[in-house]
Amino acid sequence: MSAIVTEKFRMHNAKQFKESFNETGASGSEALDSNYYLFIGKNNSYIDGDNYGVANSVSDSVPPVPQDDVTRESYNWDSMLAAKRITESDVTFVAPRRNWTNNTTYDMYQHDVRPPSGLDTAGNPSTSGETALWTSTYFFITSEYKVYKVLDNNSGTAYSGAEPSSTSNTPFVQGGYYLKYMFTLSVNQIDKFLTTTFIPVTTDTTVSNAAVAGNIEVLRVTGGTGYTNGTYYSPINGDGSNGVAKIVVSGSSIQAFSSGSSTNTDIHAAGTGYTYGFVDLSNVYSDSALSSTTTIGSGTNGKVEPIIPPRGGHGKDAIDELGAHFVMVNAKLLQSEGDDITVANDFRQLGIMVDPFNYGTTTVATETTRRQTYALYIGSPSSTNFIPDDQITQATTGAVGRVVEWDSVNNVLYYVQEKHPTYGTSNSSGTVNKYVAFSGANQITGASSNAQGTPSDVPGDANTVTLAGGNTITFSATGYANPELQPDSGNILYIENRRPISRAADQTEDVKITIEF
Repeated sequence: MSAIVTEKFRMHNAKQFKESFNETGASGSEALDSNYYLFIGKNNSYIDGDNYGVANSVSDSVPPVPQDDVTRESYNWDSMLAAKRITESDVTFVAPRRNWTNNTTYDMYQHDVRPPSGLDTAGNPSTSGETALWTSTYFFITSEYKVYKVLDNNSGTAYSGAEPSSTSNTPFVQGGYYLKYMFTLSVNQIDKFLTTTFIPVTTDTTVSNAAVAGNIEVLRVTGGTGYTNGTYYSPINGDGSNGVAKIVVSGSSIQAFSSGSSTNTDIHAAGTGYTYGFVDLSNVYSDSALSSTTTIGSGTNGKVEPIIPPRGGHGKDAIDELGAHFVMVNAKLLQSEGDDITVANDFRQLGIMVDPFNYGTTTVATETTRRQTYALYIGSPSSTNFIPDDQITQATTGAVGRVVEWDSVNNVLYYVQEKHPTYGTSNSSGTVNKYVAFSGANQITGASSNAQGTPSDVPGDANTVTLAGGNTITFSATGYANPELQPDSGNILYIENRRPISRAADQTEDVKITIEF
């Protein structure tokens, strides 16, 4: 049994994913609302425990390969630092970037690019040898951020001429190529989504409205030999109507296609409505009105094949036509983002999660940013400061964690507890890997800094501290504050481990994640 996952399946999934950023469910129904967050995590260096304990297998210069197992998601929550909401405007379809460069050979659009299969020993590869249209180089972007589709590549030769700039709805010839203008990127698209490897894809409404469903723009020609020289016309047969091919024979061979050329085979009338078509070389005429029959001669091996356009015609739907089954998510971390995203430490992990709950509830979070570290207030700290990434331990409870940030102005210590000895679990004999939460008025000590302090009540009735950016954090009566998202809620969809990314108070991280369907 033979089967294939089609491009339409990939496009369907990509569209469903993108649409989920702006879906709304009716009250009382299964919720369609999806709230996505970009998160960052892992302020501590990678250790063997991040790769299942395999000795010397990972480091900050060799990050571990993310694994998709049952428990790993919980580890990701443990090391999570902060999250930022991803909105509809932060998501777009993208396609592989192919830059226009003069003297470069590009592939052309064909409806039947395919690999060899069974008795079809040749298949129909593109000029570059690709066996699928979607991986071939049949479109490009110019320095003016205009995108063009190659309808014909001049029999597989290199583009030779000036950079195209036309925005005409009608295909045109330039550099020896027959081109279709698709769209121009906006300033916002360039800023948010353009990279060295991907271009954002959008459908230009003017181009789309001008598209003609099933019109034949290009003919694929096999020259053959032994034909009678002359110019002939033949109806394009199939399920469309009014298509007429102009066939030019010179030197006993059918001449290659070239739009607008009097000495090459061309489209006389594009017709409409074709989803398949063929040209019968035994049914030719001497006039374009198809009133005077004639013969093209007794040649052999010649063929004229109509190239069937995509559904709706060229330019109708750029996303489908350019195979944009990739979705890019862009989020910018702007400094401390309302005091939720630390600028006092680095991070090594980022990801995408959907529908996490607010801490201690089953209510899906909707806030723009969320702090995911634990925090405690130390009323009378020692004169020595806690330092980032230092191990901290608590007397009596034996709790273990790692410092994310010490706010010496407000006496707030932010920390995480990862599921590794000395990082969030015990390393003592008899209690190795035991997790204990920090609690109570018990002294906390930094292993390297020797800083000390005891969690305590915040002065005043509200138990709140106003942070540098103006936001507040509320502590319990004993000086503890939980993260703002409920650990292990929602679903983590994407994980990426990177080398350390440092942050600073005047710095913005521009994060782009591309997901292929």
